[in-house]
This record gives sequence, structure tokens and C-alpha cells, in this order.
Amino acid sequence: MTAAAHQNAAPHRPVLLAEVIEALNPRDGAIYVDGTFGAGGYSRAILDAAQCTVFAIDRDPHAVKDAQPLVERYAGRLHIIQGRFGDMVELLRQRGIDAVQGVTLDLGVSSMQLDRAERGFSFRFEGPLDMRMESAGQSAADLVNEMAERPLADLIFTFGEEKKARRIAKAIVAARALAPIHTTQQLAEIVRRAIGPAGKDRIDPATRTFQALRIAVNDELGEIDRGLAAAERILAPGGRMAIVSFHSLEDRRVKQFLRDRAGRNPKGSRHLPEVAPQAEPTLRLITPGGIEPGDAETRQNPRARSARLRVAERTEADLEAAA
Repeated sequence: MTAAAHQNAAPHRPVLLAEVIEALNPRDGAIYVDGTFGAGGYSRAILDAAQCTVFAIDRDPHAVKDAQPLVERYAGRLHIIQGRFGDMVELLRQRGIDAVQGVTLDLGVSSMQLDRAERGFSFRFEGPLDMRMESAGQSAADLVNEMAERPLADLIFTFGEEKKARRIAKAIVAARALAPIHTTQQLAEIVRRAIGPAGKDRIDPATRTFQALRIAVNDELGEIDRGLAAAERILAPGGRMAIVSFHSLEDRRVKQFLRDRAGRNPKGSRHLPEVAPQAEPTLRLITPGGIEPGDAETRQNPRARSARLRVAERTEADLEAAA
């Protein structure tokens, strides 16, 4: 079965799908952006909810290629763009779109990427240690074979929130001195031997190291920052952004951005310089505490366990005046 056929036969169900659609409230004639198209679950649901138009963006050329059956199904209403969601303002303006009524982002790696061994995102499969969403540029193998021990440890600690990062980096450097590390299983075994078996949480010991490398390879945190700012710029007044994150690094960035732009910053410390308040909030928080999936969803989809949805609505405030 081809990848595209597999997509049509058994599409991946996006996390918090019903909640995202409720937040966006698609309406006839409106324009929406699905900034992380993946297998097309959010785009499909938006298009089924109303006679609207979706501009779907994905940096992964495989996702863009696999999207063609859906483009044909929603002829004239679904437009696929290969690119980064952080560039959505420029990508849409090139197509004559200056404002939209909704933006959704499903952050992190997609199920389609995780499930393809040849992409090298998951230690569940034997495959090349790649992890490049765009299949171009520096790979995870390049990082583990070329970075010095200290920077590598810092990377694993910062992006993986891995407390045993120094031990892992030391083990990687020792292993690559004997032979280059080329595959997912090679790296996973090195990490497991370095830090021992899974703890009480039963999370595979290699999980955080793989997360760190993936984030670094794809500049995911930088892309989140650019994407949130772009979503704010492209939203028409009353338009909403619905952002799904899967781990604390992502969620903290989303939460802080939304609070900043909604004028919800906590009072600063007396030990730090005073920060001038934003002139006028450009966003209104719809879900101040975020939305988590229910028990039924987490039972059906274990990937949903750590997910959190945050929703904000664009105000009438002028961005230039509010800056």
C-alpha cells in the first residue's frame, strides 16, 4: 500500500480534534490555516464543518506529496503549501491572502513521520538516524557524530530536559570513537546502557535524547516563536488561533506568548528592570488554563496523554501600536 493510499484508508486522528474545531468554529466563506498539515486530519475536519477554504502548510515534502488525494476531494477549497508555518504571512500573501479567520498548529513531530522507519524519528524502528522534517540540511547523525561532548550534553539537557545528559553525551562520544553512529537503534542502545532501565514512569530511557536531537535538527522552538507571531499577524479581528503542544518546552513558549499578547503578564520582580506594559492587548485568552484530552481519548490514543490545547482570539488592536 502506498503512503497516500494508507492515508486515505486509515487516517491518523489528530489529538483534541473536536476541541480544536469547536475553538475555530469554522463558517462558510471563511479562510483558515492549518500550519502543520501532517496527514490532514485538522484540515479535513475544518472543511467538513463549513463551506470554507483551508491553506495547509507543511515543511515535509512527503506530507505535501501525500496530500494530493485530499486536494482533489476538496477541489478548490484545500490548498497545500510546502514551507514552514513561521513563514505563513509571506506564503499566504504570495497567494493574495492578507487575513484569515483561524489558524491551527499541532506542534512537534507527526505520527506519519514517527511511523516511517526511514525518516529516523523513532527508536521504535531500525532506521537511519535522520530526523529532518524537510529531508535537507544537518541530520541527527551529523550532530551525534560531530558535536563536542560539552555542547552535545547541553543540547540534550536543554531540549530534552534530560537530567543525565552529561552521562549520555560521554557515552555517545566514547561509542563514536569506535565507529560512527548511523542508526536509531545504535543511538537508543547507547543511551539505554548509559543511564540504565526505564524508571517508574516506564518511559524509554532514549525518549528525551531523541526529542532533544529532533528539536535541534529542525529548530522547532525557534519555529514555534516565529509561527505564533505570524499567526497573530495574519489573523483578522475576531479570528482565533488553536495551538496543540505535547511537552513542556512547547507549552511554556505558547503559554508565555499568549499571556504576553493578552496583557496577562504577572508583575515583575523588584530585582529586575521594570517592563513597560503592552499598550493594548492584541489577543484575548479563550482557554487561560488550556484544555487537556479526556480519558476516552487518551485510552484510544496514547500520544494524546501529554497534549494541551491553548486558544486565543485576535482583538481589534493594531499590532504596530501595541508593540
